[in-house]
Amino acid sequence: MEFFCYHRDRPGSLALRKELLEEHWSYMDRYATEMIARGPTLADDGDTPTGSVHIVDLPDPAAARAFAFDEPGYQAGVYQDVLLRRWQNVLGRTMWDFPGGRTGGNRYLVLGLGTGQTADPVPPDRDELIAYGPLLSDDGTTWLGTAVLVRAPDADTARAVLAPDHYDHIEVHEWQFGGRR
Repeated sequence: MEFFCYHRDRPGSLALRKELLEEHWSYMDRYATEMIARGPTLADDGDTPTGSVHIVDLPDPAAARAFAFDEPGYQAGVYQDVLLRRWQNVLGRTMWDFPGGRTGGNRYLVLGLGTGQTADPVPPDRDELIAYGPLLSDDGTTWLGTAVLVRAPDADTARAVLAPDHYDHIEVHEWQFGGRR
């Protein structure tokens, strides 16, 4: 089962986040084979972290909750909240398989939150999609939104990947490939 996990940083926690970076990476190294995508979201300055995205393939919702809430930054109070949802890897690849590579261009996390019927078919132009899939309830039966990692020239172009009239709320965050360099 695939899961989307987004830890959102608590205001004022940057020093603690930096202090725990090696512990965070070591923890994530334990999930290297399960990882579909990972990386920080960034403030408008393009440098200051505001959150941490992980898309992982784990056995069940209990394993996903353990993954999210045993993370060292969460345990130490770096994060103000966690969005954890079942997810479906529509593209069938990891971020390391993205044809555009790790560098070049702007990258974004686009989250569309809503309820009802699945809102968006996969866009026909997949070349700029790094990861794409629906956010689902724990049992996988209820659509709750869509999560996308995309390379785009700007935030407005990234936002346009999702049809705004199909969502209650769409948010766009600068994002970069994560993990050890």
